[in-house]
Amino acid sequence: MVRELKTEKLPIKMWIDDVEAGALEQAKNLANFPYAVSHISLMPDCHKGFGMPIGGVMATRDVIVPNAVGVDIGCGMCAVQTSLTEIPGKQLKSILNDIRSRIPLGFKHHKKSQDPSRMPPVDENEPMPVVNREYRSAMHQVGTLGGGNHFIEVQKGSDGRIWIMIHSGSRNIGKQVADYYNKMAIKLNQKWNSPVPKSHQLAYLPLDSNEGRQYIREMNYCVDFALASRRLMMDRSLEVFENHFGEAFKSAPMINIAHNYAAFENHFGQDVVVHRKGATKADRDTVGIIPGSQGANSYIVKGKGNKDSFESCSHGAGRTMGRKQAIRSLDLQEETRKLNEKGILHAIRSQRDLDEASSAYKDITKVMELQQDLVDILVELEPMAVIKG
Repeated sequence: MVRELKTEKLPIKMWIDDVEAGALEQAKNLANFPYAVSHISLMPDCHKGFGMPIGGVMATRDVIVPNAVGVDIGCGMCAVQTSLTEIPGKQLKSILNDIRSRIPLGFKHHKKSQDPSRMPPVDENEPMPVVNREYRSAMHQVGTLGGGNHFIEVQKGSDGRIWIMIHSGSRNIGKQVADYYNKMAIKLNQKWNSPVPKSHQLAYLPLDSNEGRQYIREMNYCVDFALASRRLMMDRSLEVFENHFGEAFKSAPMINIAHNYAAFENHFGQDVVVHRKGATKADRDTVGIIPGSQGANSYIVKGKGNKDSFESCSHGAGRTMGRKQAIRSLDLQEETRKLNEKGILHAIRSQRDLDEASSAYKDITKVMELQQDLVDILVELEPMAVIKG
């Protein structure tokens, strides 16, 4: 831990030495949230979000906060180690083209509904109005990448192996669930004359209410959907590799970790709801993934179970500038030059792609240094090629 702030109702424990003003203000709001427990934790990739900073961890009693999970419920990472040790450049380009032909990117969806077995099961006895409404559309979205900072990346590991890594979320179904219950929470909080200012964007739902239980069911469905979507994309990516390398190609079991969710856990002798928004679980039993920005290294890690972080760690590098600012201020030639010099097949083609340039993010090596007491590095991964939405 870098430092601890004790000016608010609860302490704020930070693994970051340069918190932006907006994120710190949000952290203070969390520290004064009446249902928060013990302290607030800020990871080294922390930056401003909606209501709760990205890279923030909050434990609560009695309530759950939809905005402290966010709109891309279940967004996370998966990675697979392959038996390969090298890929010729020309073949790598062909592999990328084949993956693009199988996995819709950006706003694109599958033209045909996917196999129902690829979707998480729905319990007809449990009311999930948003999931039921969005289910048919979601069958076209499962196994699609989406846009923003989501990616498919081929990497070379410090273990000498080629890895495949995917970052994606719950697509539109997650956003619909998030928006529905955040609006519901706002209305109910106004009705109850909640002590939490509306401007803090931390409207909550009681755990023992029908609304709270319903949100938890739908949130967990979106977490499962995001995993199912990553698994389908990984399966299709592995099929491409098998087509290129034949029966000699092998792959290890998939590693998966989510970084936008809330979970029932026990910390400091209390049963609490841990909200991780842009943070991942890092207990002693968890192997996780911390990706870098486009062109930067990524890491397979093992949690250390640090209690002060609620057994959590960062979910990535973290932004240093907004998307519009990056597009306005970064130099296209300079950003592509840096990637080309490393021999990375990248996704920056025009000025508008600079929102995902490395310079829009923090230095991942510094981020990893700041959380040495949270995780051990198992494998360091250098990017070879990246597909973006």
